[in-house]
Amino acid sequence: MGKKGEVRPGPIPACGQDFRPENIRESNTVNNASLYPPPLRLSWLMWAMAALFYLMAFFHRVAPAVMTNELMRDFDISATALGQLSAFYFYSYVAMQIPTGILADTLGPRRLLAAGALIASLGTVLFAAAPGFLWAGLGRLLIGASVAVAFVGLLKLAANWFAPRLFAAVTGMTLFSGIIGAVSAGPPLRMLINIYSWQTIMLGIAGVTIAIGALIWLFVRDDPGSKGYASPAAPQQAPGENTAPRNIRKDVAEVFAARNTGLLFFIPAGIVGATLTFAGLWGVPYLATHYRISTADASMLTSALLVAWAVGGPVFGWMSDRLGRRKRLYLIGCSLCLAGWTILFFLPGMPVYALVVILLATGFCSGCMVISFAFVKESVPLRLAGTVSGVINMGVMAGPMLLQPAVGWVLDRCWQGGMSEGVKIYSLAAYQKGFSLMLAWVAISFVLLFFTQETWCRQQA
Repeated sequence: MGKKGEVRPGPIPACGQDFRPENIRESNTVNNASLYPPPLRLSWLMWAMAALFYLMAFFHRVAPAVMTNELMRDFDISATALGQLSAFYFYSYVAMQIPTGILADTLGPRRLLAAGALIASLGTVLFAAAPGFLWAGLGRLLIGASVAVAFVGLLKLAANWFAPRLFAAVTGMTLFSGIIGAVSAGPPLRMLINIYSWQTIMLGIAGVTIAIGALIWLFVRDDPGSKGYASPAAPQQAPGENTAPRNIRKDVAEVFAARNTGLLFFIPAGIVGATLTFAGLWGVPYLATHYRISTADASMLTSALLVAWAVGGPVFGWMSDRLGRRKRLYLIGCSLCLAGWTILFFLPGMPVYALVVILLATGFCSGCMVISFAFVKESVPLRLAGTVSGVINMGVMAGPMLLQPAVGWVLDRCWQGGMSEGVKIYSLAAYQKGFSLMLAWVAISFVLLFFTQETWCRQQA
């Protein structure tokens, strides 16, 4: 029993429980911030608005896959040059990851995401209006640098708005939103290109991107505190706590000092590199040439692989959270992914139904890479969540950045002179040699996983 007139605070509802803020008594506040975490629906709303930008980032990432003939013809380029043009996106994307992580921890995700959307729209206009290869490459470079903030900004937002037990699942849903963008860059984009020029479509995408940036600026908030709620991810801080200026060099050094950081920098790069090199560039011409299907049907199959990847991400994230383990599930997913790619590349001539099953299974198992972000976030102090997410995402994007042009280079080296409508045709042996680079990296990822240190889904630092 308290003293007369004293109001004793009731139990704090779990994150996601619905309640009305006006019913919270004044005594249930600390430093004018509610003791209650935000309703889960509000957390998901914040995430969803920012996820629209990540969706656009994935659209740009894989759009060249269904425009290979148009780009090679309009810019008069070879497979090596096409791989370079697609990879320009990844060059700047990778270079921006650590700066993006630092900015997410200092400026906050809202500013970062809104500014990124604005610059991405300008890069898209430049790409669409490019008179030649160099200007197109500069446009792709600008797009990659600007959308680089999307994933890390979303993870920082998730770390602020969601309880730690939901982080891996939210990461999986983030990947799912991105794959929706990738799928929209498959058959739907192909059908539009059959009606309009690819330049006209890209200009329309620029308009959509700037509208998303305005939405983020107007409605997204960095932290639940700005809406009168307590953060579900961290305890309340005392006045003046953790207000010292950030030492960026020390923060980066602390991130890399963790054992799992270096390993998880390389591991998901192989898995994502194989997925986006196939589905994002070379899978469509490979399937169209060696399975005798149309470009539209081939783009549907690569889109199906991406959809399976989108489904696999949340499932692996949820299972990892549910089991309380990261390493074992990651090993299982990576091993099945390696087996799937091996069958796809070295057992040609499969019936179409078998091809579809293997593509879907391989894409689903590739979703295991989302475990990387929860895995590494638990390996460093929570205040470095943005920085370490940027470091790992830098590694993730290094995979397609290196593999897309490398596979194109191997294809050109093995070209035997075949042409169709002004576009080079490559033999099955050429594709197998090129795709062997992807298999090698996935195999290395599998081996490196054995050296990671399990976190048991708990913050270790």
